[in-house]
Amino acid sequence: MNILSIQSSVAYGYAGNSAAVFPLQRLGVEVWPVLTVHFSNNTSYDGVRGPLLRAADISEVVQGIEDRGVLGDCDAVLSGYQGAEEVGQVVLQSVAKVKGHNPEAVYCCDPVMGDVGRGFFVRPGIPEFMRDQVVPACDIATPNQFELDFLTGRETATMADVLAAADQLREVGPHTVLVTSVRTDDDPADTLGMAAVSPDGAWVVRTPELPLTPTGTGDVTAALFLAHLLGTQEAPTALARTASSVFGILQATADLGRREIALVAAQDVIADPPMQFDVTPLR
Repeated sequence: MNILSIQSSVAYGYAGNSAAVFPLQRLGVEVWPVLTVHFSNNTSYDGVRGPLLRAADISEVVQGIEDRGVLGDCDAVLSGYQGAEEVGQVVLQSVAKVKGHNPEAVYCCDPVMGDVGRGFFVRPGIPEFMRDQVVPACDIATPNQFELDFLTGRETATMADVLAAADQLREVGPHTVLVTSVRTDDDPADTLGMAAVSPDGAWVVRTPELPLTPTGTGDVTAALFLAHLLGTQEAPTALARTASSVFGILQATADLGRREIALVAAQDVIADPPMQFDVTPLR
């Protein structure tokens, strides 16, 4: 399996490709990382150094991969945070290139825009660009609940609301939607949910909520779900494996008292998820 991953990169810590590449490799996936930025650290710190790559430079890298004659072997394109519309256009152009060589390839978009409590943390115009151009072009979308609400113009207070919003999103583009960081009025206390909705049905998995929210968790989640979905072609199995691995990563992070996610320490639960959480069909 080969995945072209167009995302940010940090030298210290985890975000974008720095969070996604290692977990994918532990699953045996060949990853072709294309960087959109190369920062010293993620932006949760007070300061950050390093360059934003120009859209033209990103396009050149993808063109170089195409020159190798390998895009026909690409099974999926993965994208996350897009800091500017020009970068988003390069991502969409790259998806078109890949699908031109391999019509069976899929595009998985993690529409990174914001979260509950923080609001939007991308520059003005990016949320609308993601909603109107990027998400309609993808096959798999992995928004968190806050992003799902924005993309659909809904307020999701119950699991029924989440399913209705996911169905609405599927009508405009993606055939499969993974909703992360789900908290609803009908969820048990101290739990956090992930819901997957596909043409075959809808499912939810709930894990204990741990007292930490490290950067990069969403990037890992999107990457793992994409890989497991491609590998199994079964959304509930992909959901169960992803939830198990992500919880294992967060548990290891908490146990070590780390600020950055403990990917290396948790690599065994990435490569072989223990599958300790039940996946509940919703319809």
